[in-house]
Amino acid sequence: MSTKSVVFSQFRKMLILLEEPLKAAGFEVVRLDERMKSTRKRNRLVEEFENMNSANSHIVLLADHKASNACINLTFATRAYLLEPWCNPIIEDQAINRLHRIGRQQEIKITRIITKNSIEERIMQLHEWKKNLRSGGHAENMDKRQIHREEFRILMAL
Repeated sequence: MSTKSVVFSQFRKMLILLEEPLKAAGFEVVRLDERMKSTRKRNRLVEEFENMNSANSHIVLLADHKASNACINLTFATRAYLLEPWCNPIIEDQAINRLHRIGRQQEIKITRIITKNSIEERIMQLHEWKKNLRSGGHAENMDKRQIHREEFRILMAL
């Protein structure tokens, strides 16, 4: 049985860079990105991904967040990889929710790839902080350290 994975990135160029190495490693690869404007074409590509089935093979859909954020059902995939965090965690949640639907029986594995001591790590910290704000977390439960002007600017852009 084949394993179907979705690799999410916010950068089309990253998906293009990944495509050839994945194919060379034996993966079957399809790519869904923002340049695919037609809903009909996107739906056809998703159907193609859903119907791909090779014995003992790994099938990968390379998808950018913009092209895969609405009206796309990816419940046939069992793995998702998030290559970099978006400043807005809700966009990421929407992408992951494409794999989750009511009645789904298979377990889904989500892997987030974050470079240690990078801006990505700081964005993830801001995600947590923002989720606490969104869920009604009280100030006494949140990190009480002062934020710097640049962090505040980034937070306001979220």
